[in-house]
Amino acid sequence: MKLTSLAQVLSFFLLTTYTTFAAEKPPNVVFVITDDQGYGDLGFTGNPVIKTPHIDKLAGESVWLEDFHVAPSCSPTRSSLLTGRWTNRTGVWHTFFARAMMYEDEVTIAEHFQAAGYATGMFGKWHLGDHYPYRPHDRGFDVAYCIRGGATGVTADYWDNDYFDDHHFRNGKATPSTGYSTDVFFAESQRFIKEQVARNKPFFAWIATTAPHKPWVCPPEYSGLYPKESKKAAAFYGMLTNIDENIGRLRAFLQELGVADNTLFIFTTDNGSIGPRKFNAGMRGGKISPYEGGHRVPFALHWPDGGYSKHVRVTELTHMVDVLPTLLDLCGVKPIREVNLDGRSILKLLSSEGDNSFDWESRVVISDSQRVQHPVKWKDSSVMSGKWRLIRGMELYDIRRDPGQQNDIADEHPQQVAKLRAWYENWWAELEPTFSRTSQVFVGSPETPELQITALQWIDQAPPWNQGLIRRASLASGRSKKPTKPAKFNGHWAVRVEQTGNYFFEVRRWPKESGLKIREGVDALSITPGCLPSYSAVRGTALPVVSAILRIDGEDLETKPVNEGDASVRFTHRLTEGDHKLSPYFSLQPVNNAETGHELGCYYLKVSLLK
Repeated sequence: MKLTSLAQVLSFFLLTTYTTFAAEKPPNVVFVITDDQGYGDLGFTGNPVIKTPHIDKLAGESVWLEDFHVAPSCSPTRSSLLTGRWTNRTGVWHTFFARAMMYEDEVTIAEHFQAAGYATGMFGKWHLGDHYPYRPHDRGFDVAYCIRGGATGVTADYWDNDYFDDHHFRNGKATPSTGYSTDVFFAESQRFIKEQVARNKPFFAWIATTAPHKPWVCPPEYSGLYPKESKKAAAFYGMLTNIDENIGRLRAFLQELGVADNTLFIFTTDNGSIGPRKFNAGMRGGKISPYEGGHRVPFALHWPDGGYSKHVRVTELTHMVDVLPTLLDLCGVKPIREVNLDGRSILKLLSSEGDNSFDWESRVVISDSQRVQHPVKWKDSSVMSGKWRLIRGMELYDIRRDPGQQNDIADEHPQQVAKLRAWYENWWAELEPTFSRTSQVFVGSPETPELQITALQWIDQAPPWNQGLIRRASLASGRSKKPTKPAKFNGHWAVRVEQTGNYFFEVRRWPKESGLKIREGVDALSITPGCLPSYSAVRGTALPVVSAILRIDGEDLETKPVNEGDASVRFTHRLTEGDHKLSPYFSLQPVNNAETGHELGCYYLKVSLLK
């Protein structure tokens, strides 16, 4: 092209400079992950009932990972997504017993993107630790707007949250909201995105819905879309259709802001379905299962400027641990430090030409469902390689010939069984030394001089994991079925005391925000019209508590009476720097000539360093 004037020269310079900068501008990332939605819970995958037109459209315009696997439950999948490492390696293999608190020295994808100049935000469900240094805003997220615990109405969540007008935590501070939680989380993400676009700053937005995890509660206009289904099924499907509409609104919002083409948009889920099994894409099992239906999930990746806007199916075996290295590659983000990743970048697989540089057919990955305090070898494991699935080290399936995993062919292929067992043995031997670590609650740190912890983090005793169990003061929280044999509290909180000093302990049966007294019961909350009951729709039992006992490191140090009007009991005690076990509990009125009453672990504890 011939330039004949200074104006044309300047115009050409500005145009080419702008084009160069636009081409080099890093992509934004929006990552949507839903909770307990399986591969078959989409219209796109063949479900004949559910209405998910926006996700279906996204899938039709995306690279689709056809054989993509995660852990069979919530926290483990999230840890492998954030770190690119086997979830058991990160200390996360359960949803309580402190096994949902990701080791504090793990490096997250948010930290990598934050260091690369991205604004980072997460919205919804975290489920990897509610206290420093495990919270999302401790792990690389500039903005964290989330629930505590793993689902709406669980023990660690704000009291009486039920999906409507709930309190959520903004960078650790309880904040009231208005509306249905899924709508609120998406609205908060849009506000975050709009702010970053105005600042001309690339963003990484992680939207992790609490839906459709139980309790199955959604606005009646969504469950009403399924009049022929049972109330439970209609609620489950309605929650998903609500998510679908929010995804549609979010994509339209990105278009309005002019950033849709340079936004890498991902949709996936955290494990197999827990909903109605009318359609499961021919797979066996659901959430928690080692069979395919427990851990094979949908995955769509859309990025027009990157060349990913047409439907391409990737049939090679891939895993959630691959997401971090792949996103670093796609976005040109350098890791903040070298980390031994268990995943590998699948960048070359994303094109229709595939990747001939690696033997994907021989690759081995694993999904296992431990859900115990201490990992058990071979427990609910699926060792996967190409078409092969070795279940619990004993059953072998050819997933291509037998997608429903009905015909165990281990006896016919002993060499394949031996090969996959050998891989698992090496994997277990490598990871087993890390299992002895316990993620501890940090006490007395400058970041959290005052700490609120809940029974959800108990170790050595199964906790009451939701507020319905708290209301019932159920057997799961330490009461005995035999009234003549008082139940003992065997649990504790594992804490790391950051500095020696005098500490203040405030023990409660009910959380402070409830306003309830220790010995008081509470009525069940009314059910939102047209909805199923939440955990707050349970009557709270009044208990004959007579005293509170401060037990630390197995020793009962002090006992104080509990009076009728007491909402809490307070103690002070000196703690030395290092590891300790906190086990404060309540003693109940003895019955049937018993010498002592039941011991009931205190559900809520506040710990503060006294100045």
